[in-house]
Amino acid sequence: MSRLMHVTAGPYAPPAARRELVVTSRDGARLHAEVHGPEDAPAVVLAHGWTCSTAFWAAQVRALSATHRVVAYDQRGHGRSPASPGRYGTEALADDLAAVLKATLAPGEKAVLAGHSMGGMTLMAAADRPEFAEHAAAALLCSTGSSRLTAEALVLPLRAGALRTRVTRTVLGARAPLGPVTPVARKVLRYATMGPGSSPDKVEACARIVHACPTGVRHGWSQVLATLDLDAGVRALRVPTAVLGGTADRLTPITHARSLAERLPDCAGLTELAGMGHMTPVEAPEAVTGRIAELAKLYVPAKEETP
Repeated sequence: MSRLMHVTAGPYAPPAARRELVVTSRDGARLHAEVHGPEDAPAVVLAHGWTCSTAFWAAQVRALSATHRVVAYDQRGHGRSPASPGRYGTEALADDLAAVLKATLAPGEKAVLAGHSMGGMTLMAAADRPEFAEHAAAALLCSTGSSRLTAEALVLPLRAGALRTRVTRTVLGARAPLGPVTPVARKVLRYATMGPGSSPDKVEACARIVHACPTGVRHGWSQVLATLDLDAGVRALRVPTAVLGGTADRLTPITHARSLAERLPDCAGLTELAGMGHMTPVEAPEAVTGRIAELAKLYVPAKEETP
């Protein structure tokens, strides 16, 4: 299980949940989930990305939970969800989201589903699931892509081609432990995953979360991402779906966001954040939170008051 190494003070420290629960996925994997905000408020479900945890959404949870019921969960092997060696893949991503939706939302209840990076891929993977159709009112794909992730990544300053793809896959999938968060580690993470203007507190918050991910989990999921092909999942996303990305994203360059917006059956808009990198929920918390809130206002029906 991941070490919990997130920051404990400031805007990027995760707030205490109103309720925590363990969700069991189809193959028996256990997932940590938490619920924030008023029980009768419009619902939002957040799925984090590779090497992250529910702590990554701290700013969104804190802001949205005043007026929304916010559900967040740890992807298998991340945060407080135990590792499931050998059981990583897009089917597992879809199974886990389906289980979380069933466990945290009432039958037929609609919500905005927001996914960052691998969390966005989770939404694509689950788009044809009955649980998705039952509960998704709208979606946000944040700093993500559906295929050719290593081929198009700009983490390494090499010319595009087979060599860069192969070396990128090796670097991102390295089995070496990341170790403690040092000044050098912060610089590396900032270069690879964040925009050049990211403040030290944002870099620190991201570094602590990423370094908490166990080496085996990081490697296992990197192999899934290296061969990812969810183009069919994009076509299956038939709810209103907004796309958001940073123009300085090296992991999933903005070309991915533009391509998603062009291919979605019902695109609810593309937001390009100038100078932002891959970690947009932390780098530009107000923009991400605002987009989620807009989708909830437009597409999540208000609950009827009981007389």
